[in-house]
Amino acid sequence: MADCLFCKIVAGEVPAEVVHVTERTVAFRDLNPQAPTHVLVVPREHHANAAELAAGDPQASAELVTTAAAVATAEGHDDYRLVFNTGADAGQTVFHTHLHLLAGRSMTWPPG
Repeated sequence: MADCLFCKIVAGEVPAEVVHVTERTVAFRDLNPQAPTHVLVVPREHHANAAELAAGDPQASAELVTTAAAVATAEGHDDYRLVFNTGADAGQTVFHTHLHLLAGRSMTWPPG
């Protein structure tokens, strides 16, 4: 998608602090962190949301989680939260599937 921010980050057209890459995923630091560690993990291919990715490329969907776990481990975290926002009412603002990895502080429940 030509106007998708995350597609541009994956393509290297927009700078980001990339912390991990795999064949199917790219992980980079969130510009508005909500925890000491806040990394977004995105599939290289454009899918609008988590459900669309799971239906279209289940392997990439699973790899988002394994990439997030690898980043958490590399950053020294055993405890972390993974969040998908799907749809505007759920807080999704960039409509390219992305998994939030949050760590480095205690998390409360419910999240908000």
